[in-house]
Amino acid sequence: MKLTGSYQINLEKQKVWDALNDSEVLKNAIPGCDEFKKNSATKFTATATNKIGPFNATFTGDIELKDLNPPNSYKISGSGNSPVGFASGEAIVNLEDNESGTKLTYNVEANVGGKIAQVGSRLIDMTAKKMADIFFKKFSGFIDPQPDVIKSDDAIDNQASIKKNNIKSLNKKLIYSLIAICLIITVYYFLA
Repeated sequence: MKLTGSYQINLEKQKVWDALNDSEVLKNAIPGCDEFKKNSATKFTATATNKIGPFNATFTGDIELKDLNPPNSYKISGSGNSPVGFASGEAIVNLEDNESGTKLTYNVEANVGGKIAQVGSRLIDMTAKKMADIFFKKFSGFIDPQPDVIKSDDAIDNQASIKKNNIKSLNKKLIYSLIAICLIITVYYFLA
């Protein structure tokens, strides 16, 4: 499986690099991450639970950073196991300065096996893309907090609920206003 993408982060490159090497930021940004432990400057152990097709898989794996070129690029290699299969792969992450901050690009090559490989490469690709989008949305939100940046799935649900309630409230006010206008017109008509 190959996956590529890029994200714009409105911070200088060094700050983005520092965050990419901060175990607490990574733990909070990785979808379904239960544990993220820094074993050395370049080695980590992680446990994450995610839904892949019909499987709810908890992966435990080791991650290593290689070919470090601070603050421009590095390679992430890792492998993980789960009762429903295994995954391994490498990702090359590049950071580039641009007008509005830093452009982060990544190229991933990964292999999956076991039961999860049976769900099909298209579903795995879609899940991987979705997880990458969630990761970078959360990652960007943690390191570049802005009022319009959403930091978690709960915040997304909460914001949607607030909007829905505001729309309901607005609709009720409009209906009550229309009823009041109709009543005023009716009273005025009969009194005239």
